[in-house]
Amino acid sequence: MAGDMHNRKPFFGNAGLSSTQRGNENFLHETATDLPRAIAAINTADFFPAILDYMRKIVPFSGAFITRLHRNRPPDHIYDNVRVERHRDVVDQYLDSAYLLDPVYDVFLSGRTHGAMRLRDIAPDQFMRSTYYRRYYRNIALRDEMAILVPQGEGAVFFSLGRLGDEPRFSARSVRAFEARIDVIAALTGKHFERGHTTPVHAGTAPADRTLTAALDAFGEGILTAREREVATLILKGHSSASVSAMAGITVGTVKIHRKNIYRKLSISSQSELLSNFLRSVLS
Repeated sequence: MAGDMHNRKPFFGNAGLSSTQRGNENFLHETATDLPRAIAAINTADFFPAILDYMRKIVPFSGAFITRLHRNRPPDHIYDNVRVERHRDVVDQYLDSAYLLDPVYDVFLSGRTHGAMRLRDIAPDQFMRSTYYRRYYRNIALRDEMAILVPQGEGAVFFSLGRLGDEPRFSARSVRAFEARIDVIAALTGKHFERGHTTPVHAGTAPADRTLTAALDAFGEGILTAREREVATLILKGHSSASVSAMAGITVGTVKIHRKNIYRKLSISSQSELLSNFLRSVLS
């Protein structure tokens, strides 16, 4: 584990080393163990278990779910270590529709395909209170999530790394540790696909356009105005009225009026119903 190095006696004594030098020692320890295994596993079925073991030496985590993100169609499933009985709640639900409201997917759509980030650093201000969070994240008993994005063609490979139950949340230091190694992770992943694994596991045919905007356009077509669809999008993503106001350039009072009109036009009375209607529309 990453913390083991701090509990071992130094080989020649490192009391005078800087934090950067000690970090380099840790990196050499990783290189001498799990990194060669990951390199050797390129273009084999063992690659993703091997690279995840390497990544656990950087920062410990339990759950792993890896997908390939696209702009105009659902993600491809690449790998996961989710228990079979939990696949429907965690994997299938995400690939079917939940990805559309995922803050990481939103970051990807904004143009970022390279980096490490914690869920709480990129989520909207009321995301943890949103119906989507309660239905999806709480349902999968996720304590915290670290997202690693590396470019792959016109899309990105998304490593969703989870801590579960009573495990500690990821720290800012965890983000920095992954950022320091992300070029290695990206190079290994890129080489794996370059050598033949160009189509991820379980990739299949999908509708040509499954972006959030397209899904909401279809959901509110002929019912909601363009502004109401914009407000509905931000509400579903977990933005508060104040945040919607700032992003849409309208007053909080106007946001509340739009919310009431959305609910009235769709014959619903809660955000939970809004999400349910949206998901049914996406899956229809």
